Amino acid sequence: MTVRNQMMLITYSDSLGKNLQELKYLLEKHLRGVVGGVHILPFYPSSADRGFAPIDYRAVDPAFGTYEDIVALGAEFDLMVDFMINHISRQSSYFQDFKAKKDKSKYRDMFIRYKDFWPNGEPTEADIKRIYRRKPRAPYVDVHFADGTSEKIWCTFDEEQIDLNVNTEVTREFIRSSLGFLAQKNAAIIRLDAFAYATKKLGTSCFFVEPEVWELLEFAKDVLKPYNVEILPEIHEHYTIQLELAKRGYWVYDFSLPMLLLYSLYSGDNQRLLHWLRICPHKQFTTLDTHDGIGVVDVKDLLTEEEIEQTKEYLFSRGANVKPIYNTTAYNNLDVYQLNCTYYSALGNNDDAYLLARAIQFFTPGIPQVYYVGLLAGENDIQLLEETKVGRNINRHYYSLEEAEENMERPVVQQLFQLMRFRNSYPAFDGQFSAEPIGDHGLRLTWQNEVHRAVLESDLKSHHFKISYWDPEVQQEQHLTLK
Repeated sequence: MTVRNQMMLITYSDSLGKNLQELKYLLEKHLRGVVGGVHILPFYPSSADRGFAPIDYRAVDPAFGTYEDIVALGAEFDLMVDFMINHISRQSSYFQDFKAKKDKSKYRDMFIRYKDFWPNGEPTEADIKRIYRRKPRAPYVDVHFADGTSEKIWCTFDEEQIDLNVNTEVTREFIRSSLGFLAQKNAAIIRLDAFAYATKKLGTSCFFVEPEVWELLEFAKDVLKPYNVEILPEIHEHYTIQLELAKRGYWVYDFSLPMLLLYSLYSGDNQRLLHWLRICPHKQFTTLDTHDGIGVVDVKDLLTEEEIEQTKEYLFSRGANVKPIYNTTAYNNLDVYQLNCTYYSALGNNDDAYLLARAIQFFTPGIPQVYYVGLLAGENDIQLLEETKVGRNINRHYYSLEEAEENMERPVVQQLFQLMRFRNSYPAFDGQFSAEPIGDHGLRLTWQNEVHRAVLESDLKSHHFKISYWDPEVQQEQHLTLK
């Protein structure tokens, strides 16, 4: 199925209401016309990382609901679901069988054994330094088998997330059957989580290894082609990777926009953002916020090192309830490749700045995604952060049904909904895009589709903006007034 050019909500199954049924209620009662799609973050039984250590793709966590709930949502909205192509849960039946039977397990080739990968059974110090890592350790976990032996097995992330050997037939069959199963549950697009880590090759960084990475993408695409389901590889790294993916016709994420926009709204400078808007892919999903942090690595060379550091400092000094310590080991963050903060709080809980940020996002080429906390202009959840000591939880508040409905009545949220409805319904956004400066601090973003024309004029310094559009029925220009 074709993904519509309409707003997409990103949410957990239990964060807008306590389960999928309450989520569906909110979508149907309050968000019709506001969103056309929904990305439901992993809803499978999982042993870690808020769903990203999947135990079984053929089940829905009973706390959230059933596959009937998923299918029902996919029948009304463009549905995005996750497939963790790099890893699977340590508690999965596949890995448990391997632990129990070792070499006699039919799943033994699903996993990467150090003794088989490295020529001498162990990497050298040079090998470890070459590997692309975001944790200060070699990527393995010691696994103890039922026969009393132990081995090092490749593990990039949490110890519950065991890496898959994507080069073996048993893994390919697992990928093939899992993707096919999800496609038949009304998925419109499948997000390939941690995709760039999946290709491992001796003598390389084991990250986005070419040409192997392209073969794996083609494999996934071919599996889903009969179902008319798209794929979206999730990669946080240098923006040129996204450009290369887009050049080859794949959907990509615009992970550069959030940081670039913060820099622009903090400094008032329009040049960095303008440059990106002129070169960014059009077949993309735009974000300002996700379940992860605000990407820093993604804007290298789009911002200078000094501008990146300046933006970080601005965040800590001008953002609301955000401190440098929240991005340190004290809160389980081992580096600052992402900044943990809600986007609303990053802008000082300032309604005008926040609405301008969203207006620019909605005028940026691509399909806009809005994370559930951002949908409700949510502030940093310091209580959840302190209770869990997990930095990313600052932007993972659990909204009850009542709390969500209460927040939807706030003026800033109602105004945001207006912007989203306009973005969904006005035909100009299927046309041609242009971006021009207005002095040193302003932007004029224009969409033109035959007679339909939408223009956003903004001042990055004052946070004032206006949206005008051509109304062919009355043959005159109108202004979108946020109420």
